[in-house]
Amino acid sequence: MGDRPLPMFVPTPELLRRQALRGDEIEEVRGLLLEHADPGVGSGADRAEVAGIVALACLGDDHLWQDLQLASRAELGALLRRWFPALAAKNTGDMKWKKFFYKQLCERAEIQVCRAPSCAVCSDHALCFGPEE
Repeated sequence: MGDRPLPMFVPTPELLRRQALRGDEIEEVRGLLLEHADPGVGSGADRAEVAGIVALACLGDDHLWQDLQLASRAELGALLRRWFPALAAKNTGDMKWKKFFYKQLCERAEIQVCRAPSCAVCSDHALCFGPEE
C-alpha cells in the first residue's frame, strides 16, 4: 500500500467537524480495531493510523467503504481482513461494517441494541445485512 496505509483518504470538512464533537466515540472504535489488529502487519504506528482513519470514517453518512473513499465494499473487506483479521472474522453474517463495529461495542458494554431476540428475526435485518450499492 505504499508508504501510507490508506494514501487516498482525505477527511471531509464534515468529518473533521464531527471528529471535534465525537472524539470519545472515535477512540472507542479505534480501540476496538486495535484490540484486533494483526501485530505482523505494518508498524504499530501504521496500525494506529489505519484504526484511526477507519474510526473517523465511521462518523460519515454513507457506507463505510464510501466514507473511506474506497472503490468497493470488497476493498474495505480486504483492508479489514488484512489489518484487523480477528475482528473481520467475527462478522460471519456479513453485517454492514459500521453497524458491526457499533454492535461489538454495545455487546461489550452489555447494551441490547437489537429490537428482536436475534438479528435473523429483526424487522431491520435488511438494513444491517446484505449488499451496499
